[in-house]
Amino acid sequence: MSEQIIRIATAELSAEINPLGAELWALADGEGRALMWNGDAAWWPGRAPLLFPVVGGLVDGRYRLDGQTFELPRHGFARRKTFEVVEHGPTVATFRLTDDAETRAVYPFAFALTVRFEVSGARLTQTVEIANRDERPMPASLGFHPAFLWPLPYGAGREAHRIVFEKNEPAPVRGLGSDGQIAREPFPTPVEGDVMRLHDGLFEHDTVVFDVLESRSLRYGAERGPQLEIGFEGLPHLGVWTKPGAPYICIEPWCGFADESGFAGDLREKPGVFDVTPGSSKTFAMSIALTNA
Repeated sequence: MSEQIIRIATAELSAEINPLGAELWALADGEGRALMWNGDAAWWPGRAPLLFPVVGGLVDGRYRLDGQTFELPRHGFARRKTFEVVEHGPTVATFRLTDDAETRAVYPFAFALTVRFEVSGARLTQTVEIANRDERPMPASLGFHPAFLWPLPYGAGREAHRIVFEKNEPAPVRGLGSDGQIAREPFPTPVEGDVMRLHDGLFEHDTVVFDVLESRSLRYGAERGPQLEIGFEGLPHLGVWTKPGAPYICIEPWCGFADESGFAGDLREKPGVFDVTPGSSKTFAMSIALTNA
């Protein structure tokens, strides 16, 4: 790997970040026990990619904008671009990506994407600022995609793990079709009250997509023992995904999601897309805290 991994830490939590994609590369407790997936390509080479300027897949890998057609890969291009390291201290690291000829060919805007990681006690906060340096409104989506070990390294088996939402989640959920697009028809939520028990059968429709979500935080882990508390204020959607049998679970706060099957509208008309006005910015944050340790 050509990029130098950046490390920040407290006595309770350490994080490593790869400038390629400003991707959270590792997270460990104070005893050095890994909490995140290691990117083994036999299952999935990702760890915690940042999704920008789209979340999920586009119909035929293309989108329309103001009468023009552009191509973008699933989840956008940020995860494949090297960010500049603009700050690195013992507990803080900041990375920045700005537009270039390659990005403007597929996303015709001048922008700055700034990603800040900070550890405090047993909590990591990842903050993303999307700045529009262009002269017209800039449509975008933003998503986090962290993959945590399933099971966590505290002795409980996979079947003991669950997600407990901040609030009850009664709304139907969506799945993904074989084309990577959101299925038109929802299906009953697998959440019972505020609890979603984790098992491989959950993922027969690929990702479980919460496009109507009441909660802005959740806890992941076994009922007894340390858990991860994940906060995502300002991010109204959530995906939960793994490959059946894989030793990780992705818990993905989003603002935006994949195209619905057959979507043919302008990018600005797509659900979950927001506009950043010229000269302004929008900020999103995700926090990960180790609790009951």
